Amino acid sequence: MGVEATIIAALMGLSLASASGFRVFLPPFLLSVAVRTDTLISLDLSDTGFAIFDSNAAVLVLGIACLAEFGAYYVPWLDNLLDTIASPAAVLSGIGMSSMILVEADPIIQWSFAIIAGGGSAGIIQITTVAIRGLSSSLTLGFGNSFVASGENIASIVLTLAALVAPILAAIFALILIALLIRQVIKKPKESSI
Repeated sequence: MGVEATIIAALMGLSLASASGFRVFLPPFLLSVAVRTDTLISLDLSDTGFAIFDSNAAVLVLGIACLAEFGAYYVPWLDNLLDTIASPAAVLSGIGMSSMILVEADPIIQWSFAIIAGGGSAGIIQITTVAIRGLSSSLTLGFGNSFVASGENIASIVLTLAALVAPILAAIFALILIALLIRQVIKKPKESSI
């Protein structure tokens, strides 16, 4: 894999990992569909540990999991419970998405980038969504959480599709989003100490 292809793959992996911070199963599902149908991305996973993602079974299982996850976030008490499971799962999904996209790169680059950038971006976004849902639960007794869930669903869909179609633009958006979220977190403690 050349330098340019590695950079594009890394940007795509970062974007897919960021989308995993919103919804755990949607990015792997859409990536599996794209790989299986050879659309939007040409990625040969046949001789790798990710070969299962290029199967009808993976598309089916991930599709069902994706639908279940989308629906579960519309149940007020279940969404908060699901966040306890989704937080570590989002990080793992982010790592998986990044490493899968970089499967043809040098393993040191593949796994270093996947763990640091992929897992980190998914974790930052997931932690923020948990905080937003917690605030929504406190202020609306959980009834406003469906609006939060809809926003997260849309963000995950848009960011995943953008990652597959225009990885550079998707990565720029993801990086801006992550920077804004980090800035917000850093700004809060400074404001409360005044």
